[in-house]
Amino acid sequence: MDGIAGRHVVVVGGGIAGLAAALHLNRADAGLRVTVLEAAPRVGGKLYASQVAGIEVDAGAESMLARRPEGKELARLAGLGDDLVDPGTTRAAVLSRGALRPLPRQQVMGVPSDVVALARSGVLSPAGLARVPLDQFLPPTLVTGDVSVAAYIRARMGSEVVDRLVEPLLGGVYAGRADMLSLDATMPRIAAVARTDRSLLQAARSITAEAPADAGPVFTTLRNGLGALPAAVAKESGAQIRTGVTVRDLIRTPDGWRLVTGPTRDEETIDADAVVLAVPARPASRLLRREAPKAAAELAAIEYASMGIVTLAYPRAAFPEPPEGSGYLVPPVEGRPVKAATFSSVKWPHLAEADRNVLIVRCSLGRLGEELVLQRDDAELTALAMNEMAEIMGVRGLPLDTRVTRWGGALPQYDVGHLDRVARVRAAIAGQPGLAVCGAAYEGVGIPACVATARTAAKLVLEHLRETQHLRETQHLRETQHLRETQHLPETQGTPAADA
Repeated sequence: MDGIAGRHVVVVGGGIAGLAAALHLNRADAGLRVTVLEAAPRVGGKLYASQVAGIEVDAGAESMLARRPEGKELARLAGLGDDLVDPGTTRAAVLSRGALRPLPRQQVMGVPSDVVALARSGVLSPAGLARVPLDQFLPPTLVTGDVSVAAYIRARMGSEVVDRLVEPLLGGVYAGRADMLSLDATMPRIAAVARTDRSLLQAARSITAEAPADAGPVFTTLRNGLGALPAAVAKESGAQIRTGVTVRDLIRTPDGWRLVTGPTRDEETIDADAVVLAVPARPASRLLRREAPKAAAELAAIEYASMGIVTLAYPRAAFPEPPEGSGYLVPPVEGRPVKAATFSSVKWPHLAEADRNVLIVRCSLGRLGEELVLQRDDAELTALAMNEMAEIMGVRGLPLDTRVTRWGGALPQYDVGHLDRVARVRAAIAGQPGLAVCGAAYEGVGIPACVATARTAAKLVLEHLRETQHLRETQHLRETQHLRETQHLPETQGTPAADA
């Protein structure tokens, strides 16, 4: 018996990390009382789907890594294991030097491992291609601490690899800039070899060779979209889910924590034995400013990028030739507002099955520093996406339906020194028993990484609750024994079992 039944844990934030934390708390001890507080009118954060031309299509994240288990495991725990589906194709392209060119298969986040395959792709110019193999003859690039992705890869393979391969791939994940993003945090396998191997090309070959031939697809999704995951996880968690509740303050009390919610004129206080903060860095910083100012200061320094997704539903006949791959990436050096286009009906067969006459396209806009693009109204953003399809794919005519989704401050930037910053945050939080943090701001922005941080947060909270319960029971036992000795009580009175 853990002895923590009835104890109250509050999870602040109803995104997938917060919901996963609630579910893992429930699975560890069904007797816990768990409350999830979400400021928005719905749970799910960046996981959300709605209909476009009568087809349910994700408006936020549309896939998760399949080769990391936490995301798929969460789907199975939520009863959606049978709804996991694989992509119909993983072939992608890069819009480089004015044309769509195949993304080289032998690469690690854009770092090529096969010069012949790179040459065949045509992504780099002849001069850029000739620079890559020089990596094998250059003196070592000493990397003793964290550096930017661009600084290291440019030193080894030249600027074109950074500009035309690494930038668009990183942009798709972080909407950030390679000259600011941390090598340690965003490309840990490359960072590891940077400290030991002289040649990046040889190291990339070793990494790609390690991948098993039967590893299966890199990505997966749900038949009804990843937007279906939050509601299923919330239901399975057994937690009380309260939306439209903003937490304004977090105060430590002798018995645990007090959360202050609502407007000042009509505030509500909620007491908890433990708290999990599953909100972005800036809101977490505001809540920690009183009790953990060092953690608050570190979190406040994490920058976020905004982005927008324009979803277009075209008649298939609008495309002069059916798209063959899953989509294409656009390097910033191309100077286009659209940074990526996904042919969703090609990538995900279940979307094609929903309506064979419709082809769904998702165009992504906005990188760090490109906020002006996202300040245009919906009609202008839609026009930018339609123009992209007309110019690059030769699409004729108007879409059947459109949807614009804006994700303001959605993607945390893992800038140089990010992992050290996270370590300092966690060290400061460790000094506050019964408090844990999780989410995309820490060790990964993808769903599996967020779920992993949620599981860790749940574990820390449970350990705290069990430890405090053990201390309470031990203290009670000592007090009872002392009472027996001083008042000669019978052995059957005042035992912990009788009090329980």
